[in-house]
Amino acid sequence: MTTTMQVTPLAIEGAFAFTPPVFKDSRGLFASPYQGDVFAGQLGRPLFQVEQVSHNLSARGTLRGVHFTATPPGMAKYVYCPYGRLRDFLIDLRVGSPTFGQWVMNELDAETSRALYVPVGVGHAFVSLQDDSMCVYVMSQGYVPANELALNPLDPALGLDLPDDVELILSDRDKIAPTLAEARDRGLLPDFDTCRKLEELL
Repeated sequence: MTTTMQVTPLAIEGAFAFTPPVFKDSRGLFASPYQGDVFAGQLGRPLFQVEQVSHNLSARGTLRGVHFTATPPGMAKYVYCPYGRLRDFLIDLRVGSPTFGQWVMNELDAETSRALYVPVGVGHAFVSLQDDSMCVYVMSQGYVPANELALNPLDPALGLDLPDDVELILSDRDKIAPTLAEARDRGLLPDFDTCRKLEELL
């Protein structure tokens, strides 16, 4: 077993997966999904000043997202799953980004304790693969409902690799959220250069 945090740059610029060592014994397990020195070594700065920590529990099949924050102010997140199992997606919504519209998928669970850094302007979504799966969000901004935006996760243009062995459960908000093209036409999507400048100020 590795005894150091494994860092994996993801295919979306500025996004990373952090997989810590997980120590297991007859009592259970212990892991540290966030380690400041490792994060700073990778991004060249410490994690943002934490303004809010939130979590949710989701029944199997729950699909949350695609969620993102109006930019400015923008929001960066650090997310992980301490209980249950999630199929997690990061989607590049930054207009002008070389990977605009592309997504990366990771499985998050307690067994790996993998965490993801979600840069400003990158959308987030997940599907719960078992009942009572928990997602923890460490956030650079407090939650302001007026700033929180959504895209329809079933948009064929996104083509998210959603599981076909569960009945998906969406909120009313996510069901009627605009597609990627509609959001772009309405000027809802963040600008890549603006996101990078805000990221430098974290």
